[in-house]
Amino acid sequence: MWELTVKGGWIMWPILACSVGATLLFFERLFHLHRAQIKPDDFLNGIYTIVNRGNTAEAVSICDETPGPVAYMVRSALLHADEPPEPLKQTIAKAGLAEIPRLEKNLGGLLTIAQVAPLLGLMGTVIGLIRVFMAMEQNAPLAEIGDISGGIWQALVTTAVGLCVSIPSFAAYNFLLSRVEAITLNMEYASDEIYRFLVYERSSGESSDETL
Repeated sequence: MWELTVKGGWIMWPILACSVGATLLFFERLFHLHRAQIKPDDFLNGIYTIVNRGNTAEAVSICDETPGPVAYMVRSALLHADEPPEPLKQTIAKAGLAEIPRLEKNLGGLLTIAQVAPLLGLMGTVIGLIRVFMAMEQNAPLAEIGDISGGIWQALVTTAVGLCVSIPSFAAYNFLLSRVEAITLNMEYASDEIYRFLVYERSSGESSDETL
């Protein structure tokens, strides 16, 4: 590996830096999204049970202890449960929109690395070809393979390594993006469910009071 790095020239260092950066960004996002993804049905059923017992404060506390945007949205809904239906719906929607940037954080950086790495490899290829033609010109008409091999090595190695960094980075980006989309769907589902639950509970409570 070290021999290939040397043959690739100085352009190999930014390509390797992209590799390290992509690895760090991927595992940081993977850990964050893993913690953020919960089963909304199980979580909501637990919240419903606690709220039906009249212990909203405990439900809010459970939301505080649960990581992820679904818990944050449910917490916002519980804290504004006394609002009319339309303002309550807007409150839940705003809470969800505030969580989207946190889910997508650093994904742009990973995509940038996936796009930049092959360009760096292409730059290395161009530099290598320039070295080849310079060597041929300086040693013409008796240029030997040893005179041009350094440039050819640089052209091939930088292109290969650039692609080796770019392809996994792009695959990792799409994998993480699919996780974000799955969490977003859970958020939409949870927002609709908690809204219906709170509106139904409020209307039921008001009907019971009028009957008494």
